[in-house]
Amino acid sequence: MLEIKNLSFDVDTDKGNLEIIDNISLTVPDNAFTVITGPNGGGKSTLARLVMGLEKPTSGKIIFNGTDITDMSISERAKLGIGYAFQQPPRFKGLTVRKLISLAAGEELPEDECCGYLTGVGLCSKDYLNREMDASLSGGEAKRIEIATLMARKLELAIFDEPEAGIDLWSFSMLVESFRKLTGNKHKSVIVISHQERIMNLADRMVVIAGGRIEAEGTKDEIYPSLLKESTSDVCAFRKGDRE
Repeated sequence: MLEIKNLSFDVDTDKGNLEIIDNISLTVPDNAFTVITGPNGGGKSTLARLVMGLEKPTSGKIIFNGTDITDMSISERAKLGIGYAFQQPPRFKGLTVRKLISLAAGEELPEDECCGYLTGVGLCSKDYLNREMDASLSGGEAKRIEIATLMARKLELAIFDEPEAGIDLWSFSMLVESFRKLTGNKHKSVIVISHQERIMNLADRMVVIAGGRIEAEGTKDEIYPSLLKESTSDVCAFRKGDRE
């Protein structure tokens, strides 16, 4: 279980101190698919980076399975079973896709198993196994491969930051199917940051973050209808403005 307690994060800018995360407290239960959504710039990705240890909080605590991980390194958190898929994945010149997936799994995987993970993210696996994870891959290809490496790991908590970005519709359909199988199967808990309706529909729980604060949280049935209502209202207002 992930517990975030009174977490804040701010940075110094030319215009003074900017608070990005403002005293957030949140519990992410085990065996749950949690979707974090909200407006761009609201703090969703920053919160995920704080959980992974990519950023250090200004104040507050992060507790994972009863252990205070607030001051732990990324490597220490990874050893505890936390994994993170970036919006823009790193590249590794000289490392093949097959080797990268095997490293993620912690063992040398047979070709058919590696192919299965690649197929699960919408890639024609035979074309990618022996390619290097370098600049020759497009942003969308690199992102799907990174998601495949996370799927190859058995994690306590998997965090996916906007996995749909830069992915075509057909590949996205494959990705959604793979996400359906993750919670309680390969990974104990999953957090996905997303605006995508099909991903939100998979949620057990939803959290809405805006302005660095939690605006709403609860089950999908509690949160999703109000999000749809707000979206419809915004569209109607926009169209009305066009006519005036």
